[in-house]
Amino acid sequence: MSQETLRPAPIHVPDDVLADLQRRLDLTRWPVDAGNEDRYYGVDRTYLRELVDYWRTDFDWRKAEAAINAYEHYRVEVEGVPVHFMRKPGVGPDPTPLILTHGWPWTFWHWSKVIDPLADPGAYGGDPAEAFDVIVPSFPGFGFSTPLPNNPDMNFWKVADLWHILMTKTLGHDRYAAAGCDVGALVTGQLGHKYADELYAIHIGSGQKLTLFNGDRAWDLSGGRPIPDGLPADVHAQIVALEKRFAVHLAAHVLDPSTLAYGLSDSPAGMLAWILQRWMSWSDHGGDIETVFTKDDLLTHAMIFWVTNSIGTSIRTYANNNRYPWTPSHDRQPPIEAPTGITFVGYENPPGVSTDQRVRHFLGSDRAAWYNHVNLKAHDHGGHFIPWEIPDEWIDDLRRTFRGYRTENGNHTRMLDDPR
Repeated sequence: MSQETLRPAPIHVPDDVLADLQRRLDLTRWPVDAGNEDRYYGVDRTYLRELVDYWRTDFDWRKAEAAINAYEHYRVEVEGVPVHFMRKPGVGPDPTPLILTHGWPWTFWHWSKVIDPLADPGAYGGDPAEAFDVIVPSFPGFGFSTPLPNNPDMNFWKVADLWHILMTKTLGHDRYAAAGCDVGALVTGQLGHKYADELYAIHIGSGQKLTLFNGDRAWDLSGGRPIPDGLPADVHAQIVALEKRFAVHLAAHVLDPSTLAYGLSDSPAGMLAWILQRWMSWSDHGGDIETVFTKDDLLTHAMIFWVTNSIGTSIRTYANNNRYPWTPSHDRQPPIEAPTGITFVGYENPPGVSTDQRVRHFLGSDRAAWYNHVNLKAHDHGGHFIPWEIPDEWIDDLRRTFRGYRTENGNHTRMLDDPR
C-alpha cells in the first residue's frame, strides 16, 4: 500500500452508540462517598457527578467529532492489526515524516495542540524548512485502533514494530522522525533502539529504561524497596506523594486488567472516574483541573475510549509489557542509538530535585546511558500530558532536537547536552 492508495476514513460514531451511552448515563447508580471532600479516597462524587451531568445534558460529541475530522483520518491493517491514524500534511519545502505516539490514559487527540504548528510552522511564525508531515496513530487497543480480538498480547515493543512497518511500507518513507510521551516514549525509544538507521532522531517526554516493565515487581513503583530512613521531611513527603500518584493504576493494570475492565466497560461514569483520577493527579493544574482540561476536553477524550469499547484493551497493555518482557535487538551502546531529545517537566521532578537540577540529575542516573541524548531541556511547569499542557515548549524542544538531523545524510553523532 502507498499513500496514493489510502482511503480517508473520517470518524463517525453511530447514533445507536450515542443513544446507548445516554441511557447508561441516565441510569448511573452513585455510591456513598461520605468524607471524601478532600479527595483522600480518590475522585470525589461532587465533581464527578457535575461532570457526568454535563455529559448527559450539554456535551456535544458531534461538535467534537467535527473538530477531529478537520484532519485527515485513515484506517489500515498492519500485520493484521487495525491501526487508525490522523494526518496533517506538512507545509514547507521538504517536510520530514514524523510519527507521534501517545500513552495511557491518553488518546491520539492529546497531540491536537501541537499538530498544526509542527506541520505548518510558517503559519505560526516559524521556519517552513522545519515542517513535518505529522502522523498521529491511535495506540493499538486504544480508541479507533480496535478491536484486537486476535492480538491480545499487544505491548509497547510490538507496537514499535508495527509503527516501523506503517511508516516505511504502508506510507513508503525511507527514513522518518518519531516522538512520544508516557508509554509512547517507550515505543519511540524502541524505534530508536531497533531501527536507528532508519530514523532521523527521536524526541520523548521523560527518559525511562526500556526494561521499565521487566521483572516480577514491575507493578510496584518502588520495586519493593522501603523509603530510606533519615530523609528530610519534605523529600519523604514527596516520595509518598509520587508513589500515591502512580501506584494504584500500575498495580491494577499489570496484575488484574481484565477484572477491572468489566466494570469500566459497562459503566461510563465508572470509566470516567478511573481515567479522570489520572488526569487530575498527573497534570499540573494547581488545584483546578479545568485550567488544563475543560469539561469538553475531558469528555472528548473519555468518549474516544467509550464509543470504541477500548478501555479494557488499553489497560491490558500494561500487563503485556510485563508478561512479554523487552529484550534487546543488539548489544551496542547506547542501546538507543538514534539521536534523542528529552523534555522534562516540573510537576514530575524527582523528590528533592529542582527544575534547574533536573538535567544533571538525569545525567547522573542509570537511565542516561540508555540514550544518545543530544538535547535535554527541563521546564518549571507542565505535567504528564506535556504536548497538551505546555505545547509551545514541547514544539520548541522537538524542533531543536531535529535540527541537523533532518537530511538523508544526517548522522548519529552524540552532541553536547544542554544542562539548562
